[in-house]
This record gives sequence, C-alpha cells and structure tokens, in this order.
Amino acid sequence: MRPNLPCLILLALAGLLLAPAPARAAVEACDLPPRYGVERTAAAVARVACQEYRLWYRPFIDSEGRVIALALGEGDRTRLADDATPAWQQVARYWRESGTLAQMGALPGATSCFLPPGDRHYDSDCRAFLLDHPWSAAFISWVVRRAGVPNFAASPRHMDYIAQAYRDPEHSPYRYADPFADKPAPGDLLCFLRGNDEGRGAAGLRAGLSGSGPLPRQSHCEVVVAANPGGDRTLYSIGGNVLNSVVMRQLPLDRTGRLERSVAGLVGAGQTAGADYDGTMPAAACGPARPEACSLNRRDWAVLLKLRTQAELDALWSGAPPVPATPAPAPAAGPEPVAAPASGSTPPDATADGD
Repeated sequence: MRPNLPCLILLALAGLLLAPAPARAAVEACDLPPRYGVERTAAAVARVACQEYRLWYRPFIDSEGRVIALALGEGDRTRLADDATPAWQQVARYWRESGTLAQMGALPGATSCFLPPGDRHYDSDCRAFLLDHPWSAAFISWVVRRAGVPNFAASPRHMDYIAQAYRDPEHSPYRYADPFADKPAPGDLLCFLRGNDEGRGAAGLRAGLSGSGPLPRQSHCEVVVAANPGGDRTLYSIGGNVLNSVVMRQLPLDRTGRLERSVAGLVGAGQTAGADYDGTMPAAACGPARPEACSLNRRDWAVLLKLRTQAELDALWSGAPPVPATPAPAPAAGPEPVAAPASGSTPPDATADGD
C-alpha cells in the first residue's frame, strides 16, 4: 500500500509542534562585547568587574540560587588565575586602592595590609584583618573607582554610597531607584539588606534614609554586568565577599527586563523596626522542611543604583585619577602599633556590612 503523502506531512508537522523546544545556549556574559547603547563608563564598570570574576576562576550562583562553582576564598595563599597573585593579596589590594583601608586604620591588622607582602609577621596580621572584616564594599569601591566613575563615596560600608544617591542626588554618580520598578543595566549597582536588617524592603530602606525610621546597617551590593544578553531574561551581577570570593550571580528578569519578584525576600520576616533581635528565625527560614527558601538569590533586594548617563558623569568629573593613591606608612621595627581613634570618634563599623 502506498503511503498517504498528506497524512505523512501532517504527522511530521505534529511531531515538530509536540517536540520540546531546544534548550537555549548558555551565555557567558563576561565574554560578550558591550551591547549597543552601553556608554563608555558603564562598559568600563562591567569590564573591571568581569576581569576580577575571571581572576577568581569564574565562580557563580545560577538563576535557581544554587552555588555551581567556587574555587578560592579570601584568606587563601593559592594563586589566582593570573598565576601570580595569592587570593589574600588581591583582597588587600581592593582595600588599599579603593581608599577604604585608610578608613579602617585604627583596627588591628589594617596597617599591615599597606605594606608589601613578604614579612611573615605583617602578612599574618594582614590576613587576619581580611578574614575579620567584610570586604564587599571595598570591592565595589575598587571596581567603581577603577572604572573612572566620578564623585563616588568609596566606603567600607555599602550604606554610605546608597545614602549618597538618596540624599545627594545632584552630586552622586548613581540615581536611587526601585529594584523591581526600574530596569537594571550594565554599570548599575543592585543592593539587598541582610542580617538583622533583612525584611525591611524598599520602603523600609527609604524610611531609614529619610529619617522616618531606623537606618539599616547590614547591606550588600553587586555590580550589574549584563541584563538580558541574547534575550535570555537573565541579569548577571558580580559581587565581592560573596561566599568569601568574587562571584557572579544570575537573577531572573521578567518580560519587560525588570527583576522578577520571585527573588524578593519576605518583607517583615526579619527584625521589625525598633525591635530587639532575639535570635529567633522567621517561619519562612531556610531548612530541610523549606528547601525552596534556601535559594541564595532570594534576598531583600531594596534598591537599584542606576549609573547616570555619560553626559551627566562627564559633568561630575573633576579630573581626579580613577584610583586614588594611598601612601603606605613606613614599617615599624617591632610588632605593629595600633593607632587609637581620634577623641570622640570610632572607626567605621564595617563588621556589620558585607556578605
């Protein structure tokens, strides 16, 4: 019997319609050239962050919030991908060259991180400082300043440059925006609240910055390096001191290019405004009974700092070098002396910041 040609055609078409769609090819965002329309300074911020991500052997958290790859930590003596720099020395570099280490000079070990490596005593002292103090804000400050962003409030606390964008919009290189209402783009900074401050949400952060509520102290920001490349509806950000390394995070975007609300933390699940933290865990805490709450992407994303246009940045530029030089103090003959804070002042509380 001769086959019925129209029937064969219909069966073939049905097979094509019912077949699963081919999987979209994975995107390595840092290996793509800047998209059309990404301006000079924005591209530089993304490029500097990507260089560091590659240096740390490309660790990342996927869009489901799972750790997929992790190589080295902040205190490791193992060399990074340049086959020359031990991991801990690169972290010390972030502190020094961002200008944030000088703000920590009264803390034990900080002065040793100014000195060239090689002395066992000072190296151990510096490494202890790096392990004791979160460096995520120092990393952001290093990346942003190295990329040539003017007027950035480099600080060992993320909240300082978040506050600059909110309180001094005329001079800040970043515009304060809602993380779920504005579209992220390369060069932006995406930030969440953490620790005892988690659960306040965008409204709680605005209340703290405006003075109508307690100001959060525990936060974390990451550099946006790509958004929806190749139409994959994924945001790619890079942060320092994430799992003690420099890590890329993949976050889902909706059809409009905005952050998916599925990654929002539970507002109100953490410490309530004005209450004392008693150490109890919220009902939605991560655990064997609630594995869906264990995603590393589900955070209290509270603000998106939008990098201003190139014309606005050029108007802010004052001619200062992108990375300010910080003079290193001369080494002491004996054990490191710890400088006392100025009368009536204390060093910045960077221990409460970072991730």
